[in-house]
Amino acid sequence: MYYKHHVFFCLNQRDDGRPCCANHNAAAMQAHAKDRVKAAGANGKGGIRVNKSGCLDRCEEGPCVVVYPEGVWYTYVDEHDIDEIVDSHLLNGQVVERLKI
Repeated sequence: MYYKHHVFFCLNQRDDGRPCCANHNAAAMQAHAKDRVKAAGANGKGGIRVNKSGCLDRCEEGPCVVVYPEGVWYTYVDEHDIDEIVDSHLLNGQVVERLKI
């Protein structure tokens, strides 16, 4: 496996009035997660990759993030939630139950 964790942040923007992740500051949250992983020295081969994604088709459940290979889906409100996902799940292997969708 090339990455220990591969993380995808939905950045989808919908123009038809339906909920979308872009309306929840998704691009900034993805950048924050990427910066946190890099600051921890956990990025790159054998580590953690944080990517932008198009629609993951779960926007109605809140802004969404999926972590592979586990296939764990999260939602978030702010940078504190992102920090908890990075610290607990990505760096220490503990799923953040309160943020799962």
